[in-house]
Amino acid sequence: MDNVLYEVSDRVCFLTLNRPEKKNALNSELVSALKERLSQAEQDSSVKAIVLKANGDVFCSGADLESLQKLQNNTHQENLDDSKHLMELFRQIYTLKKVVIAQIQGHALAGGCGLATVCDFSFVVPQAKLGYTEVRIGFVPAIVMVFLLRKIGEQRARQLLLGGELITGNDAVSMGLVNFVAESDKIEGEVRAFAQRLVTGNSSKSLELTKKMIAEVQSMSLDEGLNYAAEMNANARATEDCKRGIAAFLNKEKLSW
Repeated sequence: MDNVLYEVSDRVCFLTLNRPEKKNALNSELVSALKERLSQAEQDSSVKAIVLKANGDVFCSGADLESLQKLQNNTHQENLDDSKHLMELFRQIYTLKKVVIAQIQGHALAGGCGLATVCDFSFVVPQAKLGYTEVRIGFVPAIVMVFLLRKIGEQRARQLLLGGELITGNDAVSMGLVNFVAESDKIEGEVRAFAQRLVTGNSSKSLELTKKMIAEVQSMSLDEGLNYAAEMNANARATEDCKRGIAAFLNKEKLSW
């Protein structure tokens, strides 16, 4: 679990990838630790939002070299199990009940860029390089593709996934891959301020339900999606958060969540 550090401050949980000597490369142990820490944060009643960050100069360099070498000798079942391990992590972040913000202080490559892709919000330093380089080594960016197509659309996803080129933090924002650019000496402060705005300004239940709907409604037909939305709308009206929020609005009271 030392591979992922856990710290809570002002209702924000900071999960820090802690393999700087390996450029925070993904191996089975790191993926397992991150899954456990995310579950811990999701169940922690003192946590409302999560920041995913990293120690060292690189956010995440993708698959660990030793892991890549093992691919050559693994059986199909071993490779499938390993792939599903990473798939479960990406899906966990994408569907987690709490908002996850990526703080990308350095390069995010291949699976590391995938890790950033599935977060709800992301901040990046301008000099960071991001990209899915799998096609350059005869591999495929398979798992992240499912999420990237949803996030930025087919045309831009094709450019990144088939081209295998690295882009800068500024280009990543222009393409919709990440949300915000922040200078290296300011990124931590800007992420903390943004997280605090979410924590104090938005209802936990509303964030949870909205995130759930974003994940589910895109695979539905128009009629299915609208019926689902109407049902969720009705359910939301019955929550204590909604009742509290409407009462505060009508009474012109300042609300802090």
